[in-house]
Amino acid sequence: MLPKLILTDVDGVLTDGGMYYDEEMTELKKFNTSDSVGVLFCKLLGIEVGFITGENSPIVRRRADKLQVNFCCLGVKDKLKCAEELIAGRFSWDEVAYIGDDINDIHLLEKVGVKGAPNNAPGYVKRYADIHLSRNGGDGAFREFVETILVNNNMLEEVLNIYLDDKK
Repeated sequence: MLPKLILTDVDGVLTDGGMYYDEEMTELKKFNTSDSVGVLFCKLLGIEVGFITGENSPIVRRRADKLQVNFCCLGVKDKLKCAEELIAGRFSWDEVAYIGDDINDIHLLEKVGVKGAPNNAPGYVKRYADIHLSRNGGDGAFREFVETILVNNNMLEEVLNIYLDDKK
């Protein structure tokens, strides 16, 4: 089943998990622009996208705003509770996909219909995922997750055609 909502962790999925600081202690994060195509494919198919992160970072908010994702939950202590609030009355758990890379993602991975983990996630996290990605977090893992879901639902060619037809 094609999910109606795809949620993702940020640090370790959309980024490589590194925390970069300059000499003034300004925090920096590196996002891979390849992942923006995963968000684009979701939008073209009417699939909502949301970020859920334990970090309370304006950098993540800025990235979410740039990609125009539907949800951006910052400073989350309990990702499962946050997701429950997002989907309440809108989606069933089977209609939700989630990609996470660490211990605080396990409870949410247990609940959703489609579960993914980047290549560099620990083995004890990967065992909760149905989709084991070849890409590491911060290296296009989110895009690979979306494309894998689309391939599994025979929708990749359809979304490519939608995109190409829009560009004519």
